[in-house]
Amino acid sequence: MTKNKRGNVWLAAAGLVVNSQREWLVVKKRYGGLKGKWSLPAGFVMASETIDQAVLREVQEETGMDCDVQGMIGFRSGVIRQEISDNMAIFLLKAQDENQPFTVQESEIYEAAWISPEALAKNEEVSVMLHEMAAYVTEEGFQAIEDVDPGEVFGYSLYKLFFKKQR
Repeated sequence: MTKNKRGNVWLAAAGLVVNSQREWLVVKKRYGGLKGKWSLPAGFVMASETIDQAVLREVQEETGMDCDVQGMIGFRSGVIRQEISDNMAIFLLKAQDENQPFTVQESEIYEAAWISPEALAKNEEVSVMLHEMAAYVTEEGFQAIEDVDPGEVFGYSLYKLFFKKQR
């Protein structure tokens, strides 16, 4: 889908899959502002699907992992160059088989891996959103995290993350 077809309001979905060792399923992106960085499997919602269907499709396309939605745990909203509203719902997902080998979407993803949130918080090759998420509990809250700078690469003029605060 091209940027023009998306119009000026974008809606995407990202999936946080947590395994039995409390590690997160992350992917290293091949393109855009996240090229070479670990991030959550994510993508834009198609007109023919709901946002929860989109997150399951995106995780499956990028990693080969089939999942079930446990709930929505966060929402990211930003305005790019004061002209595009860029929004993403973040869902907590459970893998149907966490031992299933990854089959990455090679056109978009370098690799997929299970990595602990503690290791992600210390890694410089992670997306800003993922770095911030590592400090928050995923099972509770929807609190705004403001004054986060995602970097100039995206051109955001406004940026917010919404997650539940750690106890």
